[in-house]
Formats: sequence, structure tokens, C-alpha cells
Amino acid sequence: MAIIFFIKSKTVNVDNYNIKDIPSSSGRLDVISRCILAALKKNNNFDENTQIWVFLDRYGTLIFSFEDLNYTNFPKNEILLTDYIVSFIQKKINIKQPFNPLNSLKKSNKGIIEAIMHFKKLNYNIYILQEKGEDFFLLFNNIHETENVVFILGSQEDEFLKSEELSILKIPSLSFGNQSYLASSIIRLVKLYIMRI
Repeated sequence: MAIIFFIKSKTVNVDNYNIKDIPSSSGRLDVISRCILAALKKNNNFDENTQIWVFLDRYGTLIFSFEDLNYTNFPKNEILLTDYIVSFIQKKINIKQPFNPLNSLKKSNKGIIEAIMHFKKLNYNIYILQEKGEDFFLLFNNIHETENVVFILGSQEDEFLKSEELSILKIPSLSFGNQSYLASSIIRLVKLYIMRI
């Protein structure tokens, strides 16, 4: 089973990036980094069943897939990963770390709507994960029986998830209940329940 996570951010901005204050100097790129790590890592290696597409309004779409990365030199904590993502985006060479393990990362010109349509044509089942939606566990068997799934991450405050361009596509929304979870925690929950069977 192949799982792809989509996460979109219009706030990420690394113009004034400072590693000593990542949250406010990067537009919360640290949140994105936590999601990437949650999606890609499995025990002491990459999870070969998952990818994560990161849609950054200012910088395009970054595709994180185990096929394009080397686990040995991949940054395994959010601070290092964020720093390398910034270097990759800015195409800057870090004097202290001249080799960027993300150099082989793929970029795409596809926006999130275009990517959704692309995977629909490939017969992926697509779901939005947010606080308000159908009970994930009621549809769990249906989800698990499918070969390929895309999960779009967001929260109830997410403007994109409430946008008309997304609502037109009539993508079902799933929820893990009334409790609020971090996006990275949602990724771990999805993987835990889907991959354990």
C-alpha cells in the first residue's frame, strides 16, 4: 500500500531565517520538518510505503521520497532537517556543512490542486484529514483495502481546506475525533493504524 501525504503552507518564508529562532524566522518550517520526519521514518530506516509532498506557496513543491534520499546522511531531527531545507530552497552552500543530503530531492511545478487531480487520474483514493469529518475508524477497513491513498493534512483553521477550489472537488474529510492533534501526530496515527495490519 502506498501512502502519500500532502501538506501545504503559505506562511513559510526563509528570507530572514535564523537557526536560533526557527519557528518565527521561517514561518513555522519546523512544523513541516516534523511532518516530513513522521512520514519518512520507520524504526531505523525510511518507510518505503510513504511519501510526503510539501506545497510551499513561495518556493514550489518539494517531494520527499525514500527513493531520492540516503538514510545514512539524512538529517534525523527537525532542526537539522529545517536547516538543510532552507539551504536547498536558497541554493546556498553551508560552509560548515558543504554537502546537502537533500540535493537529490525532487521539485515539482504542480500546485496542490493540480497534484490532487493527477493522483485522482491514477485512481488514488484521496482524503482530507481534519478535526471535522467522518470518523476515520468507521472507514478504516475501506481505506486499508485500497492500494494507494493520498491524505491532505490541515486543521479547522486552515484557509485552504475551507477554500472553494478544494470544496468543488468533493473530497471526503476524515477525523480522529474532537481532540486536536499536531499534523505530525496525525501522520504517525495514520501510519500506525494502516500499516500495522
